Amino acid sequence: MTSSLEVFARDALWLRDYPVRLGGARFNARMTVIRLASGQVLVHSPCAFDDRLAGQVAALGPVAAIIAPGNLHWLHVRSCQQAFPEAQTYVCPGVDERAKRLRFDFVLGDEAPRLWADELAQVALCGTRVMREVAFFHRPSRTLILADLVENFTPATPGTNLLLRVVFRGLGMWNRPGPAPEYRFAWGDRARVREAMERILEWDFDRVILSHGDLITGDARRRVARAWRNILR
Repeated sequence: MTSSLEVFARDALWLRDYPVRLGGARFNARMTVIRLASGQVLVHSPCAFDDRLAGQVAALGPVAAIIAPGNLHWLHVRSCQQAFPEAQTYVCPGVDERAKRLRFDFVLGDEAPRLWADELAQVALCGTRVMREVAFFHRPSRTLILADLVENFTPATPGTNLLLRVVFRGLGMWNRPGPAPEYRFAWGDRARVREAMERILEWDFDRVILSHGDLITGDARRRVARAWRNILR
């Protein structure tokens, strides 16, 4: 896999897929790079950085923030910190407890930091026993940016192996957007989760960047609501 960035929204959003292995399953995750109107750059759910990728990201502007948006999306933060030592690191609640040796500057919540508050809104979803995540809405491009709240694996999704396809078919999630399995089986405070999802669905987004699976570029709000229909009832 090449260390190249793909343009998603001109002058604002770039993507880069990278491989993941989990319990024998193989699939891709996705990094999102966001350039603010100020020219400063945010790296969301970073992958492992090499010199080429670091140069491509640096060419977009000064990297001001590294964001670990979910409990399972911090593993390459150190690599990104090494590439951009001046950037501040923001982590999802729970990462501060799980990644004991990870250096970070701030724990994210529902209130966006001043650095990106004019362009990005956010909601912290922390009502499950295992999974926590901070969802982001990029207002200029009307794009929802997620980690594991919705996954969308289909026959067209690159990077998946047979085990993942078998598991997701068994869960009824193959070719059908849905929350990560960890959300489905580890509920805690459902009312708190429902309130957070309702706030997310109030955003006026028409596209979704997912960390896992195919991007959602049409009928986005209805498809996200449908993915979470059981908890939203």
